[in-house]
Amino acid sequence: MITNAQSRTNIHEIAEGIYRINTPVDLPNGLGFSFNQYLVVDDQPLLWHTGPRRMFPLVREAMATVMPVERLRYVGLSHFEADECGSLDLWLAAAAEAQPVCSQIAAMVSIGDVVDRAPRALADGEQLSLGRHTMQWHDTPHVPHGWDCGLMTDTSTNTFFCGDLFTQPGHGEQALTEGDILGPSEAFRQPMDYFAHGPNTAETITRLARMKPTTLACMHGSAWQGDGGRLLRHLAESVTARQ
Repeated sequence: MITNAQSRTNIHEIAEGIYRINTPVDLPNGLGFSFNQYLVVDDQPLLWHTGPRRMFPLVREAMATVMPVERLRYVGLSHFEADECGSLDLWLAAAAEAQPVCSQIAAMVSIGDVVDRAPRALADGEQLSLGRHTMQWHDTPHVPHGWDCGLMTDTSTNTFFCGDLFTQPGHGEQALTEGDILGPSEAFRQPMDYFAHGPNTAETITRLARMKPTTLACMHGSAWQGDGGRLLRHLAESVTARQ
């Protein structure tokens, strides 16, 4: 559903109770790109990624078509970066009971200072119940980038909120696809590689593959459905080969 005709911001359910909010943009080099946020609607709703600060009105407008913004309870982020948490303070102002959710490192080095509301800092493997959905935190330092990086899985729908992994070019017109996203995402990564390429990069991705997710909630481009464990293993192989 298109929620803003001018920006073409749209919202679609990609798994039970999980909505992708997508805003397409055009980059200066002429390539299309997109920013996605994911809303988990539950007793204690969670927004994963805030989007850049200037997109706040668009994301808020889209959220309001599904649930009252004031109901938002958690605002999750993978790492400290504008498209992850640029509008965090605006969301906390809009939802009086909302709380940031991040890694313990992010809470210590960034989030505990840049906003006044204390974050919920999760340890590796820790779970957060939203009601019907249970989110599990995974520490992924430097994967794809950032010492403070971490990712989440909804264990009830087997949805992996994979952040910048599998970043795809284009506007992400298809909310959920079963097509190839590894090829386009790896081709997009090569000109300006955004992976940190630490000594444990492939090992970390392989560890995530063992969760065997069936839906990948990508931050840029289409969400994906299929054998997520297999696709993550192929990503680990590709990253290792290109190193």
